[in-house]
Amino acid sequence: MTENPVHFGTDGWRAIIAETFTFENVMACAQAAADHFAATYGKGQPMVVGYDTRFLSDEFALSVARVLAGNGFRVQLANRPAPTPALSYRIIETQACGGIVVTSSHNPFRWNGIKVKPHYGGSASPEFVAEIERRVPAILATPGAVKLAPSTAESIERFDPLPGYLATLGEKVDIQRIKAAGLRVAVDPMYGSGAGLFEELLAGGKSTVTEIHSERNPAFPGIRAPEPIESNLGEFMHLMASRRYDIGIANDGDADRVGLVDEKGNYVDQLRAFALLVNYMLGERGLRGPIVKSVTTTNMAALLAKHYGVDLFETPVGFKHIGPLMMEKDALIGGEESGGYGFRGHLPERDGILAGLYLLDYAAATGKPPSELLERVFQITGPHYYERIDIELEPGSNERFKANLDAARPGEIAGRPVRSSDRTDGWRFFIDEGWLLFRLSGTEPLLRIYTEVTASTLVRPVLDAGRQIAGLA
Repeated sequence: MTENPVHFGTDGWRAIIAETFTFENVMACAQAAADHFAATYGKGQPMVVGYDTRFLSDEFALSVARVLAGNGFRVQLANRPAPTPALSYRIIETQACGGIVVTSSHNPFRWNGIKVKPHYGGSASPEFVAEIERRVPAILATPGAVKLAPSTAESIERFDPLPGYLATLGEKVDIQRIKAAGLRVAVDPMYGSGAGLFEELLAGGKSTVTEIHSERNPAFPGIRAPEPIESNLGEFMHLMASRRYDIGIANDGDADRVGLVDEKGNYVDQLRAFALLVNYMLGERGLRGPIVKSVTTTNMAALLAKHYGVDLFETPVGFKHIGPLMMEKDALIGGEESGGYGFRGHLPERDGILAGLYLLDYAAATGKPPSELLERVFQITGPHYYERIDIELEPGSNERFKANLDAARPGEIAGRPVRSSDRTDGWRFFIDEGWLLFRLSGTEPLLRIYTEVTASTLVRPVLDAGRQIAGLA
């Protein structure tokens, strides 16, 4: 049996272009998806195909569309790069049975990938993508297994993915209030598919939008990867430090994540940004509903839930877990440590553009900059400090570190007694001041160590203790 090159991770299959992410493998993956969608929903259904701004994403997307059309699906193929949530919305808008997005999200420039979306527009379940993955080797080993329609097939219809999506965003947030607020907004789309959208949405009012890195450049010059975290936002933070802007919004390559920089040029980490959005929904807007969060995101969400009298639910990492639970519980908001946040009444999926609009609306409604809005959160939760370190391991060593962590029973961490532990996703240990979490990558030799604590002076000692517990020190 042919070795399987397609492995779905937390959200999709990702691989290096021209090494594993090849046209042959992409079309085999598309054929496997077509087979599984046909078995699940029946043939002849509409399917949505879209793509981001990465190298050859449009050509890969056309190949996916040709395979789906060759298998009897009526394909709607985007005519321009678009945010993943825009394509998810298109699935809902047109009642398609699902969609495929060619994107590698926040990975470095050499990577590309595929995200699979069932009929509800959210991330496909682990079981759904496992079935697609299972089918790939036989397809690669069988000549003629990939059914390919011509690119001019009548069953492939081009469409603009933005009008319907932007219209629904305008229904979710008070765009006029943001326009009238006179906010000086800076935006960094990180050369990705969210470029120009804030400017288009907020045009014609007193608020202004200044955008950097808005051109399409698959090399992502000047940044390691289009992930809106502090280490990749140096130029943007320098711009914000000029004090010429009130709030800074950044998005990742496919615009399903958001990064926030305050009016002083300080990065507001993903856990604090989620706490801000929770407080905006519950405190500023007075809405009520459960909160869903992954194990890697902030305990401030639990404290805010308790303060406002709503339920909080916790899941393993990934919107493939968060989204279904949001639907089941009719949750108000869901969030994860990566900067991905989803909202009730929209999609059971991350949307970095809508999240950015909500942050702008919070500033517009209160007249307060991000730093002061964060102080409002701290008045309820107290300050919290977060950091994550990613440690590259020797190839083949994941099992050894897994054994180390399975056996770990620390009595104390950084001099603080360990009160409890759990294995919801990885290895997590609780102290009175916060938590320490370990997660091994399922696709590469990588160990992630996370912490959130209530004292800034504890962050480094807790992470150093984590290294020792994992057997790295």
